[in-house]
Order: sequence, then structure tokens, then C-alpha cells
Amino acid sequence: MTNLLLVFAALLLLAVLVSSLAHRTVLSTAALFLIGGFLLGDGVGGVLPLHPDDEIVATLAELALFAVLFTDGMHAGWADLRSAWRLPGRALGWGLPLTLLITAVLAHFVVGLGWTESLLIAAVLTPTDPVFAAALVGNDRVPPRLRHLLNVESGVNDGLVLPFVVLFLAIAQGSDDLHLGELGAELAGGLAIGVAVPLAALALERTRLFAVSRKYEPLNAVAIGLLVLALAEVTHGNLFLAAFAAGVTVASVGDRYRESFEEFGELLAELLKLAALLVFGALLSPTFLGDVGWTGWVFAVLALVVARPAAIWVSFLRSGLTAREQAAVMWFGPKGFASVVYGLLVLESGIPDGDQIFHLVAVTIVLSILAHSSTDIVVARGFDEEREIPAW
Repeated sequence: MTNLLLVFAALLLLAVLVSSLAHRTVLSTAALFLIGGFLLGDGVGGVLPLHPDDEIVATLAELALFAVLFTDGMHAGWADLRSAWRLPGRALGWGLPLTLLITAVLAHFVVGLGWTESLLIAAVLTPTDPVFAAALVGNDRVPPRLRHLLNVESGVNDGLVLPFVVLFLAIAQGSDDLHLGELGAELAGGLAIGVAVPLAALALERTRLFAVSRKYEPLNAVAIGLLVLALAEVTHGNLFLAAFAAGVTVASVGDRYRESFEEFGELLAELLKLAALLVFGALLSPTFLGDVGWTGWVFAVLALVVARPAAIWVSFLRSGLTAREQAAVMWFGPKGFASVVYGLLVLESGIPDGDQIFHLVAVTIVLSILAHSSTDIVVARGFDEEREIPAW
């Protein structure tokens, strides 16, 4: 634990010192923590001797995904989805299920997984994360509709795909009808907690008995998130669905608190995410990567360059996007942090193919982080150059 804290602090300081340079080059803070974890992990440097069944791995991954889903949900309020929903609707309504189905077909025919396991790994790998394409999403010269599309899609798809991950995992474990009933109760409980707690907290704040100072406004959302986390743990409601539902509820009915929480919340989620990426990198090793096999590497490449691009191409036919915009959406489907945690959930489940699925998920995420976080600046510059060309 001491070594982990020391390494994280050193890498965080390095990331801060090179952050401005990273925004102008193909450097990436996500890749820095991932590679740092790999080089210092048990299989290489031996400084961070972590294993998937270590408690710190599961705890940190769980907290990080909760924070990510809570902040993602705050980008998916009703007002956000109601305004300019057409393009994100195509990505979520058509692109998400098509990506899932194509990835499942690749897993079945390339790697040889059964159909249930193929659907499970496809659900794990379908969510996207704009953090690994930060130069594109954060560039004001990139068309606003493109940035809005990628932000809303990545903010919503983590939560949308979660029930499918849980369902396919339960089927892979051989759950009977009783267990599936318990699964439904767990999902319903998480959803209820995620909606009820923010509504109650914001209703109390609006009464004459209470008044929140501007200084403490960012902590209101933090308190709501912590209460949702605690209640979900106590009642065994689904923690991640509760987090996403709470974020959406706060964004929908407490817009002022979303604005005050936004910067602080995203920094907190980013810290937890970087720490979890460091731990994830430490779980990898040359031996681990070698165990994937050539079919696994082929699957990982095809999952990135075929599954999403083909699904998005079909989904955005006659959408009005320019060729450059559509190409950017097709390429920037980076496998996000949610996939890391969903992969760990599969590994911890004990299903027969869990270890193989985790290996496949891991190499796909590694390739995605390296590829997408090193090409976002190149694509963003293309939009800069496009706008600088005079119209004749």
C-alpha cells in the first residue's frame, strides 16, 4: 500500500508537470499511468506486486467506477438529452447495440467463446470514454455537435450497458429463475436509491429550514453521492446503477448544484480513475500479454477497427455529418474505464471463461488507450486546418 501511494503521488506530479505538453502532443496522462503500472508491476519491476484478487484492486476499481458513473450521469440530465438528442440518439439507439452484436460475433468466431460469453465480453467492451480522446472533445475548434455527441454518448452508454453486463454474467454463472429475480431486485433497488436520495436531498434544501452557502454547494453533490454509495452497500442495491441514476437525477432537478460540482467532481473522478489505471497496469505483465495468444490479439484489433466503425457507419447514414466528422465518431470509441471494472467483475465472478475474457478485455483496453489517446490531437488538428482553409 505504501509503495502504491508513493508511485501514484510521483506519477501524479509528473502528469501535472507535463499536462500542458500532453494537450499539444500525442502524450497522454492515462497512458502514463497505465505504462507506469506495467513497468512497476510484479511482472517487470516488482515495485507494485498486485494481483486481481487483492482487496485494494476491487475496492479502488469499485470507488472509481462509482465516481465515474456519478459524474457521467451529471452530463446526461433530461435537459441535455432533450436538446440536441438526434445525433446522440443514433449513437445510443443504433450504434450501441450494433457494436455489441458485432463484437459478440467477433468473439465467437475469432476466439471461439460461447455465445453467452461472447455477448458478455461484447457488453464489457461496448462503453466508450472521452477522456482518452480529450484533445478532440475539449477542442473548441472541433464542431460543437461532434463534441456534444461524443460527450453525451460516453456519459450515457456506461450506465445503459450495465444491466446487460450483469444479465449476461448471471446467465454465464448458470443462474436459475430465483437468482434472476434477485438480480432484478438488485438493479431495481439501485435505481430506486439513485433517484430517491437526490430528490429527497434537493427537496429538503428547498425548504425554509435549510440554506446551503455558496462555499458548500459543491459538497452537496458529494454528500448525495456518498449517501447513495452507503445505502446501496447496506441494502445490496446495484452500486453502479445507483451512481448513474443519482447523477442523472441531480442533473435533471438540481442544475445549479451540477454546475458547482462539475469541476470538483470531475477532478475527483479523474484522480480515482488514474489510480485505478495504475493498478490495472500493474496487473499486466509480459507473461500475461503472452498468454492472450494470436487469436486474442486479432480479436482486440478487430474490436477497435471493425466493430464500432462498422456500427457507427450504419447508424449515421444520412445523418448530415461531414465525412471528417463521421470518421472521427467511427474511430473515437475508446474502451473506457468502465470496461476495466466490468472486466474485473467478470474475473471475480469465477465463471469458467472468466480468466480468458479478462485477458481479452485487458489487451483491448491497452490497445485502445495507446491508440486513441495518441491520435486525438492529430484528428483535432485536422479540424483546425479545415476551418483555416478559406472558403471560395
